[in-house]
Amino acid sequence: MSDPLRDAPEFAIETEALAKTYRTETGGSVRALNGVSLQVPRGSIFGLLGPNGAGKSTLINILAGLVVRSSGTARIWGADIDKQMRLARSAIGIVPQEVNLDAFFSPREVLEVQAGLYAVPKAERRTMEILEALGLADKADAYARSLSGGMKRRLLIAKALVHSPPVVVLDEPTAGVDVELRRQLWAYMRTLNDDGVTIVLTTHYLEEAEEMCDRIAIIDRGEQIACEDTPTLISRLDQRTLTITLEETLTRLPAPLIAFEAELSGERTLTFRFSPSRTTVGELLSVVQGLGLTVVDLATRDADLEDIFLRLTGMDEGDSRSAGRNDPQAGAAALARTEPKI
Repeated sequence: MSDPLRDAPEFAIETEALAKTYRTETGGSVRALNGVSLQVPRGSIFGLLGPNGAGKSTLINILAGLVVRSSGTARIWGADIDKQMRLARSAIGIVPQEVNLDAFFSPREVLEVQAGLYAVPKAERRTMEILEALGLADKADAYARSLSGGMKRRLLIAKALVHSPPVVVLDEPTAGVDVELRRQLWAYMRTLNDDGVTIVLTTHYLEEAEEMCDRIAIIDRGEQIACEDTPTLISRLDQRTLTITLEETLTRLPAPLIAFEAELSGERTLTFRFSPSRTTVGELLSVVQGLGLTVVDLATRDADLEDIFLRLTGMDEGDSRSAGRNDPQAGAAALARTEPKI
C-alpha cells in the first residue's frame, strides 16, 4: 500500500471560485457559497469560521461528496473531486457535527464496516489501535447506544480515521463536550498533525481556534472575507483595551478624557479602547494622573480572534462580550446566527 504522504502536494485542499446555489420550493434561489477560493497548506491545522448559515457545512459537504457544487473546482490532496472522485474521497476523513452511528453496532463493528467500505485490507486495518488511541478500547464490543455523548463523538473521529486519510475535517468536534474531553480530543489531533495529517476545523469556540489553528479563513453569507495566518489576521485589528481602577470615586467622566473615548465603567473604573500605533498606555496614564486621580490597578487586553471575527462579520460585539468572556458555551451561542444552517 502506497504512503499517502509521499509526493504530497503543497496544498491539502484547494478550492477555486467554489459556488453553490440551492433552489427553494417557491422557485427562488439561495446562494450558499459564492466564489470561495481556499488553499489549505499541507500539514497545517486550518480553521474555517463563520456564523451559522455562513456556508461552512455546504463547503464541507461538497468536499465530502454529499453536495454537488454549482460551479468552481475543488481538489483534495491534488485530486479533483469530480474527475478523480475515488482518489479525492480516499484522501479525506469527515467528522460530522451530528452523531450518525448505528445504535446496535459496537465500536469495533463500526470501524470494521467503515474500513471495508474504503477497501482497507483486513491485514492493514488498525481498529483496536485507533480505539485505544481515543480511549474506547474497553468499549470495543459495547453497543454504540450505550456510549456516553463524549464517547460517541470520539467514535465519530475514529470512524473518520480507519482509511488513514492525510486530511481530516472536523465539523464542530467539541460542541457540547466537557472541558476534559475537549483537551483529550485536541491532544490527539495535535498528535495526528505531528504525524503529518492536515486538520481542518470548524468551531464557534474562537479561543479554541486561536490556540489551535495555524491559518484561519472566515466565511460570512457565503462569501470568503478573510484567509490568513492566525497572527497576521489578529494583527489586522490595531486595538487594545486599558482598564484602570481608581482610588477616587467618579460620578461623571472628566472632560479631558472624552477626547480619548474613555468610558466610566463603574464609580472607580475607567476603560480606554485605543490604537497602540497612535496612542501609548503611558500617554493615557499621564492624562489620568494629570487630573489628580490615583491609579490603584490597571489591566490591558490586546485584540484577539473574537474581536476580528466580530469586526469582519459585522456582528454585535455586545452580544458576545457579555456572554462569551466568562462562559465559552454562551459566547458560542451568541456568535451563532439564527438562520438555518447551510
